[in-house]
Amino acid sequence: MNQRIVGWDVGGAHLKAVVVEEDGSILNVVQQACPLWKGLDYLTRALSDIMTSMTADECVHVITMTGELVDLFDSRDDGVKQIIVTMQHYFAQQPVYFYAGKDGFLTAKQIKKQHYVSIASANWLASASLAANQLNHGLFVDIGSTTTDVLVLADGQVQAIGTTDYQRMVSGELLYTGIVRSAVMAVVQSVCFKGQEMGLMMEYFATMADIYRLTGELNETHDQTDTADGAEKTVLASAKRLSRMTGYDYCEKELALWQQLASHIKLKQVNKIADVCERQLSRGLIAKDSYFIGAGVGRFLVKQIAESLGHPYVDFDVLFEKKYFQSELMVADCAPAAAVALLFGQQGLG
Repeated sequence: MNQRIVGWDVGGAHLKAVVVEEDGSILNVVQQACPLWKGLDYLTRALSDIMTSMTADECVHVITMTGELVDLFDSRDDGVKQIIVTMQHYFAQQPVYFYAGKDGFLTAKQIKKQHYVSIASANWLASASLAANQLNHGLFVDIGSTTTDVLVLADGQVQAIGTTDYQRMVSGELLYTGIVRSAVMAVVQSVCFKGQEMGLMMEYFATMADIYRLTGELNETHDQTDTADGAEKTVLASAKRLSRMTGYDYCEKELALWQQLASHIKLKQVNKIADVCERQLSRGLIAKDSYFIGAGVGRFLVKQIAESLGHPYVDFDVLFEKKYFQSELMVADCAPAAAVALLFGQQGLG
């Protein structure tokens, strides 16, 4: 009997799961809001909700994480340890493995303290490694709700300069900007508005979900985060939130004004991401005709950036076969969860 593999990506704000059969075909993709900084019970609840929503009996569970960074934990090591304990306890009756980057897949019993650094925030390596294995070369760009990863792939390998979050932020391979949760004030501090340059209020009045809702590019399925003011998720509500950052009184009749401002802010974010892409391209490891491989809920921006820089685009989703696939989410929306499941399956079940 086929034994299914469930890949899990335990983030600080979301829990993602992808169910894969042994032949590599995808059965389901699920994402659940999980504000881990509020407590580990939110992780347990999200696990229960996801397991209830999908057929996943007789499974092997393979886990990667970034949630160890939340301020619930005293340190990164403490976060890794507590997430391991929580996941192992929840799936106590089923096989559980943790992705430790170059150290491979480890059971809880095999994990030593020295493995924590390899387990912490290694989800990018799983996605990029799978892309490198199948496409050999290119620029892998994963734009998510909060962060952006930019990795050079060459000779079938991930040519990463950094491995930890600190090293990757220094190298430009990790940029803390995304299309949903990022605060607008963290993306741009001044704008062109009503024909003049002006500073914005440095207040948590709006997020990038508001920006992409106003540009018409936000898939509402991807927005599982509360709005800045706790109000509704509509175009007009997003315009009102954005207006607060300018001090200019909001009026429904001037919606086009806020849509124009949103497009301007989007362009500034896109330029920041394009800059880090060009930084990696400048290493000279891949050819001009190399693919940009787009992953994450913001990969529509990767396609736009690829076209602007003269590179062909390929979607991470093409790496997977879908079988009986029914989900509002695409595989590329939850790339790390899919990647750890497929990588584990390729090496054989434990």
